[in-house]
Amino acid sequence: MASSSSTGEGPPLVTTEAKMVVATGRDHCQQLKDMLSKEDTWSMVVVAALSNQTSIPNPRSAPVVMDPGLLAVACSGSWKKLQSFLNGDPSPTSSDGNIRIRCCCCSWKKRQALPHPEPRPTSSNGTTRSSAIQQPSHDQEALLRLSFLDGVTVAGDTFLHVMATNSVEEDLVEDGPGLICSKAVQRLFVRNNNGDTPLHCAARAEKSQMVTFLVDLARGNDANTVKALLEKQNNRRWTVLHEAVRAGNNHIVKLLMEADPELASFPQDGTSPLYLAILLENKIIAKTLYEKSKGILSYSGPNGQNALHAAVLRGKDLAKMLLEWNNALTRRQDENGSTPLHMAASMRKKGVKRTMHLLLLEANPDQLYQPDNDGLFPIHVAASIDATPVISDFLKKSPSCAGLRDARGRTYLHVAVDKKKTGTVSSTCRNQSLSWILNMQDNDGNTALHLAVQKGSLRMFCALFGNSKIQLNLTNEKGETPLDVASRSLTTAGMYTNQNSEAKIHCSLKIAGAKWGICRHDHYTKDDTLQAEQDQKHQIEMVKDSTQSLCIGSVLIATVAFGATFAMPGGYRADDHTNGGTPTLAGRYGFDAFIMTNTLAFSFSVMAVISLMASGSPVYNLRSRVKHVRMAFTLMQFSVVTLVIAFALGASMMLAPVTHKSALAVSVISSFVYLYATFEGAITNAMVMSAFIRRLGMSHNIGVVLMYPLSALTFVGILLIHLLPILIGLTALNYTGPKVETAAQPPAPFA
Repeated sequence: MASSSSTGEGPPLVTTEAKMVVATGRDHCQQLKDMLSKEDTWSMVVVAALSNQTSIPNPRSAPVVMDPGLLAVACSGSWKKLQSFLNGDPSPTSSDGNIRIRCCCCSWKKRQALPHPEPRPTSSNGTTRSSAIQQPSHDQEALLRLSFLDGVTVAGDTFLHVMATNSVEEDLVEDGPGLICSKAVQRLFVRNNNGDTPLHCAARAEKSQMVTFLVDLARGNDANTVKALLEKQNNRRWTVLHEAVRAGNNHIVKLLMEADPELASFPQDGTSPLYLAILLENKIIAKTLYEKSKGILSYSGPNGQNALHAAVLRGKDLAKMLLEWNNALTRRQDENGSTPLHMAASMRKKGVKRTMHLLLLEANPDQLYQPDNDGLFPIHVAASIDATPVISDFLKKSPSCAGLRDARGRTYLHVAVDKKKTGTVSSTCRNQSLSWILNMQDNDGNTALHLAVQKGSLRMFCALFGNSKIQLNLTNEKGETPLDVASRSLTTAGMYTNQNSEAKIHCSLKIAGAKWGICRHDHYTKDDTLQAEQDQKHQIEMVKDSTQSLCIGSVLIATVAFGATFAMPGGYRADDHTNGGTPTLAGRYGFDAFIMTNTLAFSFSVMAVISLMASGSPVYNLRSRVKHVRMAFTLMQFSVVTLVIAFALGASMMLAPVTHKSALAVSVISSFVYLYATFEGAITNAMVMSAFIRRLGMSHNIGVVLMYPLSALTFVGILLIHLLPILIGLTALNYTGPKVETAAQPPAPFA
């Protein structure tokens, strides 16, 4: 029968026939201590404190939380300390003095040293009454000890997980700790919150002796137990072998593979140990896995990949080793349909890795004709990253692969144009043997030239336009030729200058005699109408942004020019001079040129402000606002040019009489503004002219050679036009006398 008593404010003490007294709260710990000092001192007592719990936990509802003292001993990694802790020798206590555990045998030995107690009272039937707890049997004592090891940490680790992680290798005995062995066997397959068994923890911590110890414990049952333990997977679907491979411990890998030679075959469709070893570039462990498994192992990786997918990104030696083991890996695709050659073609390679695709082609040339799920072949992948050397190797291996089409009917040239990979486009256009693919059309009827015009890339357009084999009048499914596409691009842009790529492309096609598509230009589909509305909204936003940015610049130039008018270079004559208050340099040719250019800068900037006021006003329609923005931009260009000329003239006038070299330096440095402003236009014009020369029948090399002098001539022509006022000013400076005009001497005072 069970009886209960209650004292104090805490939960009641419970006395059961199980011969155990349990404190259900910290308030009763002192009461349990007092029970030990009562007259019935020969009785054995087991005392336990349940932390801050207010009731006895139900093992079925929640796991028992591991005692902090036990966790501290387990983290030390010493089996001897753990055994001593369970024996209560000494009994660990917390900082508040609460007793954590006291085993039965220790309490009994302590009681034997006390004086012999008085005879215990007996009942009416002659039996002795139990005042608190009677001596447990040997089996009960062992059961109490083992039940204390049932606690787990917040991470779900049992004592065996903690010991496996922190085990002191030299503290292990040959047969293992006797009291704990039975409990350890039961905990071999217990998984924590991450799904790890104690063997996972031991391998991750590189505790080789602990790994051997746990395997031996499992071997005590039968061979199937060892196999089941080693093949146990955690939440990541990793076995203990994965942990050993990730730790890079080849010794543990050998131990595990000797215990289960089939262990490297798991899992069949996830990250295999071999894939992990290749990913970590551990060639030694990879060889160990292959040798110990006798070649029967899994090559699988995540997302349907295999070990060769990882090897092509890690090193040529690893890939070569895998190809020697299993050449069929070259044909296996991942979940996206990519083969190892797709992976090799997609990487920007340096050094030795540049030859990875050659190694794969040598092992299996048919990979060139194996598409992925999107229909992309390896040559398409190489074109998308502008890997020109890889494409050249592919074409040398199999020239016919140049005509392979993806699911959208595109050749690798279409892909290169779509990705704006100019290097691939230029090399293809220079290769005369690839002329047969230049005019191929995709499923939408677009040639590479159609796509280049759509992208608005002048460099790609010139590369294609310069090849005389390119046809300019092929129509796509919409009936549009490249000229139609170029015209629509200009209409979509709304605001542009003659230096824009779209404008140059359109002009080049018209000069070359390109034709319009065979369709009525007054026919517009619903999509075209919607696109026109969207383009109109876009143009309105562009006008607003352009007005704000240009207005700031034009006002700034007008302010500078206005200030320069009343801060003349050289200063003013003294008041006692005949022309007092006038500029000292007045009458010189350079001064007159300075006044004119400064006046032009002020006038152009003010006119630009007026145009910008009109462009920003909603009372004007969109077409008028666009025209005013274009006019303002042109006026701003003239105002910047004239302002720089005025600066150069003003500085030269002041410096020329005393130092001609400084005056010349100021003029030359000021010219850098024009160099910057005209450089892009000169280069683009030269590119277009070079393309025209190549299209007329000259070789590509001649066109390239002529492009540089054409660029120089174009640049010099633009520069001369802009610098003409400065040149006139410098010429005028040559006629300037070396002496500076001095103020007239005042008349002598009347004597």
